[in-house]
Amino acid sequence: MALTFTLDPAVTPDLRDGLLDLGADVTNAGGAVGFTAPVTREDIRPELVRSLARFAQGHSRLLVGRDDEDGAGRVAASAFLTFNTHRLMTHWLWLYTVMVHPKHQGQGYGRDLLAAAADAARGFDGIESIRLGCRGGLGLERFYASCGYREVGRVPGAIRVGPGEYRDDVTMLLDFG
Repeated sequence: MALTFTLDPAVTPDLRDGLLDLGADVTNAGGAVGFTAPVTREDIRPELVRSLARFAQGHSRLLVGRDDEDGAGRVAASAFLTFNTHRLMTHWLWLYTVMVHPKHQGQGYGRDLLAAAADAARGFDGIESIRLGCRGGLGLERFYASCGYREVGRVPGAIRVGPGEYRDDVTMLLDFG
């Protein structure tokens, strides 16, 4: 079953709760979305509130993928497309907090999410490319490369996931040119 993607959905309690569940489930399954396991919804909440505030202010756009496997239309994937405010960098945007629920991974939904994000970004006036950062050491660079992104930067050991445990911060780019 394919996911149904919506750009800029209404932020309802159901959506907010779905994003909290998604963030916690992804992190606790080993996903690299800004936290380290174990986390609860309450650990995720402050960052989600900040992201939703940027969305409400027009600095970001929200893309949500829902499954209708059980008729409930649960949040199964999401990403924030965040605009640059610096006048020399408004031709590209960041893709943040790219998540697919663990039960859906390996089914092509990550590719679908990235394709939906690229389609949305192509429709934004003046946007020529998407940048995203990912945590090294998990194979994410290979996944993003298989979706058309290329590695354009790497800072060794920039992400500390635990005492004495570091990962590279990898910047990937999808150029529409």
